[in-house]
Parts: sequence; structure tokens; C-alpha cells
Amino acid sequence: MLTFIESIKTNPLKTRDDVSEALEQIFDPLKSYYSKGFTRLKLGDTSAAYADSTSEFEAFSRLLWGLAPLLACEEKESYMWEMHLQGIKNGTNPNHEEYWGEIEHFDQKIVEMAAFGVSLLLIPSKIWDPLNLQEKENLTNWLSQINQCKAHDCNWLFFSVLVNIGLKNVGQHYDKSKVEENLDRIDQFYVSNGWYSDGIDGHSDYYVPFALHFYGLIYSKFMEKEDPIRSKEYKERAEVFAKEFIYWFSTDGSSVPYGRSLTYRFAMSSFWGAAVYTGIEPFSLGVMKGIILRNLRWWLKQPIFHDNGILTIGYSYPNLIVAENYNSPGSPYWALKSFLPLALDGDHPFWQAEEEPLPLLQEKSIQKEPHMIICRNQNKDHVLAFNSGHLSTNEHTHTSAKYEKFVYSTAFGFSVPRAEWGLSQGAFDSMLALSEGDNIYRVKRKCEDTRVEEDYIYTKWKPWNDVEVQTWIVPGTPWHIRIHCIKTSRTLDSADGGFALAIEGESPLKMDQKNQECIAKISREASGIKSLYGEGKAEFIYPNSNTNILHSRTVIPTIQTKIMPGTSFLVSAVYGACNRDEYRWEEVPNVEIVKGKIFVQYSDEKAMTITI
Repeated sequence: MLTFIESIKTNPLKTRDDVSEALEQIFDPLKSYYSKGFTRLKLGDTSAAYADSTSEFEAFSRLLWGLAPLLACEEKESYMWEMHLQGIKNGTNPNHEEYWGEIEHFDQKIVEMAAFGVSLLLIPSKIWDPLNLQEKENLTNWLSQINQCKAHDCNWLFFSVLVNIGLKNVGQHYDKSKVEENLDRIDQFYVSNGWYSDGIDGHSDYYVPFALHFYGLIYSKFMEKEDPIRSKEYKERAEVFAKEFIYWFSTDGSSVPYGRSLTYRFAMSSFWGAAVYTGIEPFSLGVMKGIILRNLRWWLKQPIFHDNGILTIGYSYPNLIVAENYNSPGSPYWALKSFLPLALDGDHPFWQAEEEPLPLLQEKSIQKEPHMIICRNQNKDHVLAFNSGHLSTNEHTHTSAKYEKFVYSTAFGFSVPRAEWGLSQGAFDSMLALSEGDNIYRVKRKCEDTRVEEDYIYTKWKPWNDVEVQTWIVPGTPWHIRIHCIKTSRTLDSADGGFALAIEGESPLKMDQKNQECIAKISREASGIKSLYGEGKAEFIYPNSNTNILHSRTVIPTIQTKIMPGTSFLVSAVYGACNRDEYRWEEVPNVEIVKGKIFVQYSDEKAMTITI
């Protein structure tokens, strides 16, 4: 008999039945974790910023993101749904010992209430109709608390919208003015080209596809008659966004790891399911089906489950180091949003369509709203997001690592620091780290100025008030160029880190190190760096284990340089090869700095000029 891990990894994920089975496989291990009153699930012993009782309620509510679509087209009710429905009755009953309680300002429960709103939209006959009059009143009263509570000024504003239109869908009183107020504010987050920021001056990350667009599309599906103008606008924005977001996905099903909340994993592809469910077609149904199913296959082959079948906190493996302060043991089940297409029956054209590969995409996509240039290698199996950084920052965990690195890669991922002492604990891949000789390094957390041009990215940042760093990044694959101009009144140690290469695997690690260059190779991947200007010394840095989100043990080729007071230029050529990339290690680009101009030339291409 196959174990849970063996069973889910061998699911072909081709048909609707396969996808439904995968969801059932994810659900099955959870049935024994319900509380006595079925209102909570205790899935682990780690904590988040909020009370453990709220974490256990979070685990309960997030299962609805999968249960509701699954039941939308199912005639039979599962044993799990019987428990879950009983949990809803008890959790909303103020006289029950497991009552979910009053909602406060900025309460985590506000986030989790959204799943109840969507469930009232998708499965009213299963979540509402079975309730008696008192139970319906309890549920309505408990959900309506959301209208009296303040929410964070970001994607959180959509939660009360979903709750209210859910109540409207079952004939209950809802706060129309709250809906209008929040949607008007969300419109102010819209930037252009389909992109939002997650709040004013916020980041444009996965919260755009798996939150702002996802919720907007659900709104447009159910409010098209009452609010046709806004519904049409949400669909149009999503179609434009899709044309850029598709560049974030690789042919192997993975997508660029970037930003916070990466423990939500396959929620990355949930935007495409919302597009299909809503009926927009920025690409053919076959193309969107391919993106969704390849992403699910990629994720379900990673070691992301405990042996008992519970989803772990982490990215491609269990890893608390990468987590946010709001990640509890139940948080990863937000990933179930990707199962929304199950709300479409088996006869729907989406499930009948043949899965298609990615369409023909350019090797470079300039995306100014998220501050990126997206590049793909010739085989389309390695996607790199070159990043300028941002003029603002936040207090979330590892913001520098998650938002300010020079490049993010589907093959090499990125690393987060383990502690504050030195290069090994800092794990400074794809960034420039600076120290005053005390082995405590500073990196870019926010920028003074940024630009995304046709052929390069520019950023200016200040690690100290009297130290200014200007960086020009010339994207490419497998080579890219970094030029740093450092103006300082301090003597500094610098470390320019390349890609973090996995050092575990069936193939032996091969390493070659010279004074100003080094390269490491394993299997079909290679990471290297060369100092082209500034007399830096090449070193291999072995970061602490579990700092990289993709690979638990890595090595980072790095150029280290002593910088004296004044103005200094450092130029590094950074190499990251995945599978059969078209350029060889020996074909390093040429860089010259002459009279305020930088000249960069790749192979036989025309030299590019950057004015300093």
C-alpha cells in the first residue's frame, strides 16, 4: 500500500478527477486533528503572532478554500464536511465552549472570515441551507462583526467585501457602504498594466495575483449584475496582468520565488484558476490549464509535507527560518485557493481542453510596475527576475532578502540570513553586503532612487548616511553584469554574492577557484562569479544550512573587496547556468568604464552604453 507521500507524488494531475483526488489526499490526514467541537485543528506546536486558539481556527477556515470548490459540484457530502459544518455551527454559537469569539481591530480572524464569505457564494446549499434559524442568525451575527473592525490598509480590505457579498448571496443584511468604501480604496492601489501594489507604496508581489486579482475576479463573477462597471474593470485588469504574470512561470511548472508569504506555495497559480472560473481568457484554456497543473505537479513532488501528511511551513522543504511572524501551522493551507477550478463541473470546457505548453514568450520582459526585468534562458526552463528594489520598506521578516536582492531565480531561489555574524550566517546571495571590518554586514533594505530601463536596472541606496551605493545591473542569462559605484568616508569590506548552488545531490560537486574568479558545478547547474574591475578576490562562502528556500545546503561564489574612503567602482560578472544554457563559462561579457560611461558587450553583440 502506498504511503501518503508516495500516493500524492504519483498522482498524474491530468483530469478533474485527478485534481479532486489530490485535494482529498491533502484533506485525509487532517480528519483526526479536529477539536472536540470540530471548530479548530491543532496541526503543530509552533506559534504565530496571534493566539494559538486563533492559529487553530485559521487551520479550520483555510480548509474552506478547497472544500467549497470541491463541494460545489459534488452531490455527496464527505465525512469531513459533516465535521466541518458542525464546527461552523459550534464556532459561531456564543453559548458554545468553542465559540470563535469577538473580532477585534486588525484581528487575524478578519483574514480567515473571507473563506466563509466565498463559501456562502460557492456552496450556499451546503453551508447555509442545512442551518436552522438560530444557527443562521449566529453565523450572520458572527460574520457581520467584520464591518465594525479596522483592517490593515492593503489586500485585507477585500475580506469584508467577500463576507458581505456572501451574506448578500444568502439573503442576509449586508453593509453595502462598507463594500463601496473598501473597493474605492483598493482602486487607489492600482498602478497600471494590470498591476496593483499591496497598499499605497506597497510591494507588487504574489499578493497581486493570489489576493487582489483573485478576490476581484470572484467579486466580478457574483456581482456582475449589481456592479457591472467595476466587474468589467476587474476582468480587464486581470487580462492585462496575465500577459505579464505568465513570464513568472517556467516550463517545469515552477514560478519565480519572490516576496513574502512563500509558504502559501501553490497559491502562486491560483490566479489562473480564478481567471478560468470567472470566464476570462487572456490565453487559451489549454495554456491556463497547463500552467495550473504543471505548478501543482511541481509542488506536490517537493518534500513539503510531514510524514503524517500535514503541510509544513517553508518553501520547497520544511523551513521555519524563511517564515513570517504570521505563519502558524495552519497557514500553508491558503495554498488550497489553487483548487478553485474544481467549482467547475467535469463537462466544463476547461476540463475538456487539452493541456498546452507555455506560449512563445520573449526572452526578456520589462515589467516596470513590480520593478523587474524578467529573463528566460534559451530552453525556457530557467526564469530570472532582475530587481531594482523599492523606495519604501516594511517590517516583515527578511524584507531585504525577499524584496531587495538583485535577482530571483527559479533554479537557485534565494537565501535568507540565519543570524547577524559574518557572510556564512548572512547568506548574501545575489546582493552586495558591506561591513566596517567588524564582520557585521549591511545590505540594501530600501532605495533612494530606482529605474528600470530597456537594457539595464539602476538603483541607489545608502547603507549608512555617509555611504552611497549606485548599482547598475545588466540582465542576462547565464551571465549578468553588476556595476557598483561606492562613495564612502569609511573603510569597508564588501561581498558581492552570486547564486546559491545546491551542494547535495547524486552528482559530485566540482569547484574551480582562481584569484578573481570561481565556479561551482553540480549535476546540470553551475554558479560562478568573476571580478572584472576593482581587484576583488573570489571566495566560496558556505552559508548556514537551511538559509536557501530551495536547497538546504548551498555554496555561494562571492567576490570580496577592501574599499578605501573615496569613490570606488566594482564590476562583477555573475554566472548562473541551468541545464543546457547556450553560453559557456569562458564567454564572459566585456565591461569598460571610460569618462563617465559604462560599455558592456555580450559576445558579438553591439556594445551597450550606460551613462553614469
